[in-house]
Amino acid sequence: MSGQDPPTLLHLAVQSLLRDEALAISALQCLPRVLFPPLFKEAFNHGQSNILRAMVAVWPFSFLPVGTLMKTSHLETLQAVLDGVDMLRTQKVLPRRGKLQVLDLRNVQHNFWDVWAGTEDGECSAEAVGKKPAVKRSPRYALRQRLKVVADLCLRFHLNEQQTYLLQWAQQRRSFIRLCCVKMQIWALPVYTVRKVLMVFQPDSIQELELNTGWSLSTLVHFVSYLDQMRNLQKLLLTRIHKNTFKVLNTPSDIQKCITKFVSQFSKLNCLQHLSMNGVYFSSEHMKQLFRYLKTPLETLSITVCKLSQLDLNSLSQSQSLHQLKHLNLRLVKLIDLYPTPFRDLLNSVAGTLQTLELEGCWMVDSQLITLLPALSQCSQLTRVNFYDNDISMAVLKDLLYHTANLNQLIQELYPAPLECYDDRGDVRVGRFAQLCPELMDTLITVRQPKRVSFATHMCHKCCQRCIYDLETRLCHCWQ
Repeated sequence: MSGQDPPTLLHLAVQSLLRDEALAISALQCLPRVLFPPLFKEAFNHGQSNILRAMVAVWPFSFLPVGTLMKTSHLETLQAVLDGVDMLRTQKVLPRRGKLQVLDLRNVQHNFWDVWAGTEDGECSAEAVGKKPAVKRSPRYALRQRLKVVADLCLRFHLNEQQTYLLQWAQQRRSFIRLCCVKMQIWALPVYTVRKVLMVFQPDSIQELELNTGWSLSTLVHFVSYLDQMRNLQKLLLTRIHKNTFKVLNTPSDIQKCITKFVSQFSKLNCLQHLSMNGVYFSSEHMKQLFRYLKTPLETLSITVCKLSQLDLNSLSQSQSLHQLKHLNLRLVKLIDLYPTPFRDLLNSVAGTLQTLELEGCWMVDSQLITLLPALSQCSQLTRVNFYDNDISMAVLKDLLYHTANLNQLIQELYPAPLECYDDRGDVRVGRFAQLCPELMDTLITVRQPKRVSFATHMCHKCCQRCIYDLETRLCHCWQ
């Protein structure tokens, strides 16, 4: 006998309907609600477009999270779902059991497909649709209400066929469709293509925006009018924004106007909580303006692969919008030539909130880290610290570990191998590495009980790996 459970009546009913497409479509008007989710899911998995099209048109719930089912992009399936929306729109009377209000094309987790039983009045539960129960509206109002279509959009080099079809479909139906994008990623796409895309969406629906474009500052200005409308933007990532390469556009006055116009838009982003800038060119004056324009406290600030001046560091420490930071990332920002006092003041201001601190590749030296230690020891909420690729001696590393005595929330700690592990040419002295790192670990264990701790050398230029000690010594390929 098989060890599998026998099929349920629900499963048998769904399979019977799928075997007879005409019967399934004709039965939809009288089909019990409980059969809609499993039947739709099975029809979707088997690519039965005609059934999908008909089911969308009579969908008995206000919410349809079809994106969860889209494991891979399939144009025919998307077309069937959108055709069903068109059929719903052309109906002169409402379906007998409600009307679809939100079509979610995002690949995000919903428990809708696992919660099939409705309440006594036949409505899908609020938990199942992930929102509060909808207020009942008159049929006339419901006919006027625009359907909300929600999607995430990742634009890489060009639009794929699914994206092109969705955007054209929505553009032609703007009078009764609200196309909303919660998360938008733009990679190396011409600005005129981006502007066409943004004209289709509701700009205030975008909550996360990633611009990894390689645009120049003058090109970025063409995006400003759209950023101005993203009033609900919570997360902004800017990557590889550089000066203009054409000399005719590269005058100081042009650059000043471009950045000033862009930076001024931050005063309108009242919901911004997470700001990341990777390889972005801004002058010290514009960095100061940017942090002055911020209206709400940030939770995350990430400035990576950038050059900060002393004035920039001063602006960071003085900005009121950074005094509740939970995550601070300055990876690959060289601090070696800067006075660390403003950075110490910033750490003091976030001592009660900071949870992660990324200082990898900052090339700090002993004197700088010593200045930071008192403030660092007060950051009681820290769960992760990363000090890789800083030039710190054995004595100062021990001092650093002693200053973490009260940081009991730490889960992961990444420390550089001490300077004594390198010879005059900067090559790793394997014997010293294997001797000193266990000594540092012993020092830490006398202070508190650590969880995940590692000490690592700089990246090897030949094999691109580190020598790491985390209770055992693991050498890079060149030393194995």
